[in-house]
Order: sequence, then C-alpha cells, then structure tokens
Amino acid sequence: MSDPARRVPRVTLYGRPGCCLCEEARDALERIAAEVEFELDERDIETDDLLLARYLERIPVIAVDGVDRFELIVDEAALRAHLAAAAMI
Repeated sequence: MSDPARRVPRVTLYGRPGCCLCEEARDALERIAAEVEFELDERDIETDDLLLARYLERIPVIAVDGVDRFELIVDEAALRAHLAAAAMI
C-alpha cells in the first residue's frame, strides 16, 4: 500500500524499437518496479524529430521527473536512490 505522504516519481524511458540496450533498460525498470513505485512513460524517439535529434546517439535514456539521469547503461542501485529521493520531495 502506498504512503500518502510520498509522491510517485515519473520515469521516462527514451528509446526505439529494435534497440537491445533499450530492452535491457526496460528489464531493469521492471525489476525496480517490483520494489519501488513509479509511473513509467516510454517514448519512441523515432516518432518525434526533436526527440530523435536529441537522443539518437544516447539511447536508452532514463529521466526521473524530467531530468535525464542515465544513458546507455542503467545503474540500478543509483536509479533506486534517485527514485527514493524523488518520492520524498
């Protein structure tokens, strides 16, 4: 059950179909979701020219509450820490 005093962070995964690193990032997010509550928004960079230009060479990128935190490789322990901190704001 959620603590009403905590807020739910929003995580955005920027990637594209066929990207093996993006699949690995999604798998990491699924593992973390079993322990930590967050809202997930997946964005396909190929559907938006601005996103494609911004993220093409960096995907996967994971943002927490609009701030890019990880690119290429996801440090699961660090992501858990970011989510815990974001939930306390």
